[in-house]
Amino acid sequence: MAVYVLDKYNLAFTFLISLGWQALGFAIAFGLQIDTITDFWSAVNFFALALITLCLGGQYDGRNIAASTLVMIWAVRLGAWQLFRMLKMGGDKRFDEMRSKPLSLAGFWSLQLLWVWVVSLPAILLNSPATNIPSRGGIHLSFGTDKDIAGVILCGLGVLIEATADLQKYRFKCVTKALKGAIIDLGLWGWSRRPNYFGEILFWWGMYILCLSPAIDQRDSTTSASISHGGRAALIASVFSPLFTMVLLLFISGVPLAEKPTQEKYFLMSHGPDSDDGHNDLEPFGKWQRECDPWARMRAHRERTSLLLPLPPALYWPLPRFVKTWVLLDLPMYRFDEAKDGTKAIQAAERKKRAENNA
Repeated sequence: MAVYVLDKYNLAFTFLISLGWQALGFAIAFGLQIDTITDFWSAVNFFALALITLCLGGQYDGRNIAASTLVMIWAVRLGAWQLFRMLKMGGDKRFDEMRSKPLSLAGFWSLQLLWVWVVSLPAILLNSPATNIPSRGGIHLSFGTDKDIAGVILCGLGVLIEATADLQKYRFKCVTKALKGAIIDLGLWGWSRRPNYFGEILFWWGMYILCLSPAIDQRDSTTSASISHGGRAALIASVFSPLFTMVLLLFISGVPLAEKPTQEKYFLMSHGPDSDDGHNDLEPFGKWQRECDPWARMRAHRERTSLLLPLPPALYWPLPRFVKTWVLLDLPMYRFDEAKDGTKAIQAAERKKRAENNA
């Protein structure tokens, strides 16, 4: 039997659950001055929202079970991996300046709250009375539509790509211990510079498509009942889930924090204050990396390897710059520009080295 809590869309109580959970996480992180729990904590939040809304909805149709189970699988994988990674690393450098500042740390945890709740919306709404309980305006639509199949396939591919990319990167850094200056271009990383982010984006677009059938098909084939206007609008509006994922990864916390700083590191290996200490004399690595100069190696890797969408280098390299930038999203904001950014990077590195020498 379905349980109705606060509103028929499951929005209020799922937000309150997330608010309480993230507030507790903030209190623990700030009180103990730790950051190993951050991503794991949010993964538990994702898992809980999927499980609780499925159970309270009381409608164990194939679509509801598939969507909720896929979210829980994704959350378990993410949480276990991030907890392992944080324990292995001993912390997260993102929080070095934030850890002792309560307002900054609270801002981060607020963003975590928004991320979990908004991105969970397709599953939350699919499991809500408004979409699957006839007395509340929902319908029972048989599982197996073309959107169901496409959604499950995309979700499966997404979680597989994300998990594989994370494991390949861990193996490259911690198991094989590649030569200094080597760039990861093995496996999925040979076709994409950020395949883990691509996998996450793909998963949540798949989840949205999977949860969309009641809104698009609208009518129960056995009873001819149709979904309410509110339920249909809510499911369609859950497109904010994959869109928010893309905005977060492409413009806030994903690619911007990873791509340009990595390129800057290789530029400084060639031109920074330590560049005359033998750091720019690299050994060949793999099939492609033959450049001895670190910055030349990074530029070549950048030109032949897609940012997100996995593509063979032979296909990606000859594409026009316009296509790479505006279709495949290798935006100017991700690219370290030697002429524009080089001098500032060198000066900052020199100041840092002087401060370390004077410490």
